[in-house]
Amino acid sequence: MSEINIKSAIEAILFASGASVELSRLAQALEITEEEVQHAVCELIEDYNSAQRGITIIKLKNSYQMVSKKEYAPQIRTVMDLRRNTPLSQAALEVLAVVAYNQPVTKAFVEQVRGVDCSGVIGSLTAKGLVEEKGRLELPGRPLLYGTTEHFLRCFNISSIDELPPLPETDETDKSEEEQPQSEENQL
Repeated sequence: MSEINIKSAIEAILFASGASVELSRLAQALEITEEEVQHAVCELIEDYNSAQRGITIIKLKNSYQMVSKKEYAPQIRTVMDLRRNTPLSQAALEVLAVVAYNQPVTKAFVEQVRGVDCSGVIGSLTAKGLVEEKGRLELPGRPLLYGTTEHFLRCFNISSIDELPPLPETDETDKSEEEQPQSEENQL
């Protein structure tokens, strides 16, 4: 299969799928190596970007998906009569952050971190497709484990969890050292 045919086949598969397709499945379908698929997809992405098209291909973990470019979202919403999703509440963002940075996690873990019941928020995030069940923990009661989804990656425009920004470091020893000299000065 020629390079042009490989790119065309990848384009057709991604378009027809409508969802993300794993790199290994593309390689298997085209009977080529995963490296060749990656190379062809990178060329397709460059082609789309250089031609000022309304679509592109994004990477989600080990998969690729054909999507519309975000700068055309207002026009797409108008034509498809889509309403903009309501923004996530502060509680939902907090739960999502706990799940994203610590996944897979149990509901009890999230509640321990936040200090409040999170059942409704986890249910809401699951309904929005941002969080999903990832199995069960091997403990009494076998609690559910939760993790983020490909939809989460798509919404936050990242290709993997590794791209999340680092958490700010808080060091309790720094705070206690800063407070100590002040208290000594007050005693003098």
